[in-house]
Amino acid sequence: MPQGSVLGPLLFLSHVNDNWRNTKSNIRLFANDCIIYKKITDSSDIVKLQKDLNRLGEWAVENEMKINPDKNKAVSFTKVRVKELIRYYFGEQLIPEVSGFKYLGIIIHNDLNWADHVNNSIRKAQEALHFITRILKKGNNNTKHLGYAALVRPILEYRAVCWDAYREGQLSALNRAQKRAAEFANNLNELG
Repeated sequence: MPQGSVLGPLLFLSHVNDNWRNTKSNIRLFANDCIIYKKITDSSDIVKLQKDLNRLGEWAVENEMKINPDKNKAVSFTKVRVKELIRYYFGEQLIPEVSGFKYLGIIIHNDLNWADHVNNSIRKAQEALHFITRILKKGNNNTKHLGYAALVRPILEYRAVCWDAYREGQLSALNRAQKRAAEFANNLNELG
């Protein structure tokens, strides 16, 4: 099936929808992204998660799915300051442990600090604002408002209900970016 076809996504989803079979861990799928996770309370949970990774690898071989090993990452969410090094493998490939990763556009850290996500959102919103400022400089307020609502505001609000910036500095930075864009759009402090 050629990429970009109308039936392609439906056929792909029907093809990968059974990859969770025989696994005890949780699996989440979104398009071609897959996360497998498990609460680790003791060493037996580590073994169970590795078995599920092995089963997922077997499923990929059976279904002739090629998994990009460079996109595999392991992350541990814990309150423990010094943690035991745990090694997971996908096939023969060691899955590198990272402190943070990007999933569906959200930067998630093992300490659940959202600073990188907020900073990334602000940077992208400023780039979008710079773009519409350049393009719509002589446009009327309605056109500027539409540009703001279509290109800047979604970046600043993306997944806000999930991560909810709770630190004053993060909220202030988001509010400054929002205010700058709103002022360009209509010279108003608040847009509905």
